[in-house]
Amino acid sequence: MTTLKAVWPALATGWRWFTDFRRTRPFWGGLWLVLGGWAIMSLTFAPISVVLGAGFGGIAGYLLGGGLVLFGLCAWFAPRSRHLAGFLGVLFALASLVASNLGGFLIGMLLGVLGGSMTFGWGPKRVRESEKDTADTEEVEAAA
Repeated sequence: MTTLKAVWPALATGWRWFTDFRRTRPFWGGLWLVLGGWAIMSLTFAPISVVLGAGFGGIAGYLLGGGLVLFGLCAWFAPRSRHLAGFLGVLFALASLVASNLGGFLIGMLLGVLGGSMTFGWGPKRVRESEKDTADTEEVEAAA
């Protein structure tokens, strides 16, 4: 029982950090991009001699899937570049349809298109007008 009381504040602090992290960046779009890239790459796992022997067809799954994972991580850790990451994520996902096992048997491609679209369309949360008015009123009262 004592151990639970000691762990609970740390868990609550970690959950608050994760909630703040998730709300200040295109979290769900980045997650779908990462999962789409993983789905594309997981279907191309083979010994390196087979991959290199197949040429571009063998390497395309790693390049396109790895690119989707990279764009998903960029969306999380550099949210100001969300438009570029989302656009290139959609392009890589669509290219995987042709170049890599039908885009991870369509699952990876669909997840990549969904994630890229969500990442591109995400915008930072705007301050409401009522919150602006309250902040302005508080600043005036503090100055007086």
